[in-house]
Amino acid sequence: MERLCFAVDLKNDPELIEKYEYWHKRENSWPEVNQSILDAGITNMEIYRIENRLIMIMEVNEHYSPERRSLTDAKNTKVQEWEALMWRFQQQLP
Repeated sequence: MERLCFAVDLKNDPELIEKYEYWHKRENSWPEVNQSILDAGITNMEIYRIENRLIMIMEVNEHYSPERRSLTDAKNTKVQEWEALMWRFQQQLP
C-alpha cells in the first residue's frame, strides 16, 4: 500500500466551492468515475479543504500506475466529462 498526496486550488468563489462540494457528496458522485478510481488500483481517496486549497490523499495498491490511469481515463468519456466539470471550479497552481 502506498499513499500519494496532491494539492489543487479551487477558484476563490464561495458559490463555486459550494457546487464543487455538492458534486463530491457520495449521493451526487458518478458511478462510472467511482468505478474508474477502483479499476485504477486506488483503494481509498480522501479530499480535505482549507479555504480554497484542496488536499487529496490516495491510497493505492500494487496495481496502480499513474501512466496507465492517464491512458485509461483519456479513453473514458464519462471521466473526461467529469474532469471538464471539475475544471470549472479549479484553478491551476503556479
